[in-house]
Amino acid sequence: METIKRDLYLNRLIERRENGLIKVVTGIRRCGKSYLLFRLYYQYLLDSGVDASRIIQIPLDDEEYGELRESKKLSYYIKERLRDDNMWYVFLDEVQMCDGFEAVLNGLNRRENVDIYVTGSNSRFLSSDVLTEFRGRGDEVRVYPLSFSEYLSAYPGDKYEAWNDYFTYGGLPLILSRKSDELKSKYLISLCRELYLKDIEDRNHLRGDHVMETLMNILASAVGSLTNPSKLANTFVSNGISVTDKTISVYIGHLLDAFFISKAERYDIKGKRYIASPFKYYFTDVGLRNAQLNFRQQEENHIMENIIYNELLIRGFNVDVGVVEYSLKGESGRSIRRHLEVDFVCNKGNQRYYIQSAFAIPDEEKMRQENNSLVRIGDSFKKIIVVKDNIKLWRNEDGIVVMGIMDFLLNPNSLDV
Repeated sequence: METIKRDLYLNRLIERRENGLIKVVTGIRRCGKSYLLFRLYYQYLLDSGVDASRIIQIPLDDEEYGELRESKKLSYYIKERLRDDNMWYVFLDEVQMCDGFEAVLNGLNRRENVDIYVTGSNSRFLSSDVLTEFRGRGDEVRVYPLSFSEYLSAYPGDKYEAWNDYFTYGGLPLILSRKSDELKSKYLISLCRELYLKDIEDRNHLRGDHVMETLMNILASAVGSLTNPSKLANTFVSNGISVTDKTISVYIGHLLDAFFISKAERYDIKGKRYIASPFKYYFTDVGLRNAQLNFRQQEENHIMENIIYNELLIRGFNVDVGVVEYSLKGESGRSIRRHLEVDFVCNKGNQRYYIQSAFAIPDEEKMRQENNSLVRIGDSFKKIIVVKDNIKLWRNEDGIVVMGIMDFLLNPNSLDV
């Protein structure tokens, strides 16, 4: 398999080098956190002149290091190797396997000549837990499955073949080493059932019911649709399963904590306020979404919307679903309020973009429909429609940029073209 380029995350680690904080690399299991730290960042340190003997690497999921899962032994093992006052680098993989690791890391972090990096991914290690323990001494680097650009960098075919595979099997790195459709689908289905679901059930003591698995199926079937715990509970009831909206809310929290899904809140663009409910939920990896449904529902339009959402998160944007409210006069002459949706409102610092995901725009009527919410926003931030077609970027008569999905995904500066 080709070396996968993960420069975005590598640069985020490089920017944080020797900043006095504990670098906490988080993300869904199997998304490439260990590869990033132990291979790519390790090589960067060597290339920048650090002697290999000054990099202490401890993969706690390796049986060879099993005795270091006891905190005092881990602390002693590391401190015994800090032989002088020059800078040392400590890499700890699957750090949650050591009981009491927080105290070990906080102790090490008091030394000015130790630069600490940790990863963890199973049910006992979530960023909120760990960063709370470090009380301001942790610096999170969130890693996602491969973006389409990263995926293409190691894919043997052209970008159109890569797209067909990517929207079906997603971007978990090991997918690229599975040579057939059968092996890819079996790998993902197994991960869903044997890794992610079990992880979430173990962490939250959910043994004995099928509510979580059913919830994952319902969310996968309605990816990108507006919903809330109350609506979801009604779906359960219609399928003969009695469950409260409070339980659904808690279970969704478990999926969010495990990085399995993400939540997009609704934002009233003109009123400049968040709307409490409903929300949209997207899958961190579309391959896992498809595997959850045994690859039965392959609606490329919804999957494309999910991929665009993930790409925006990877680029560091905060992403909401936009709502544009406007008034029109009814037949009686009275004013009627209407709401239109903008798929994504993307914010980062003082940057803002409005983006519509439109699988196809076959005629003027569809263009008017996609334009309608964007032209009513009334501010000067850039407005973009992303389509599946392989087209040259153009601006329509309302000044809205229309671009193809390939241009959007493969140019890291596509929003500013």
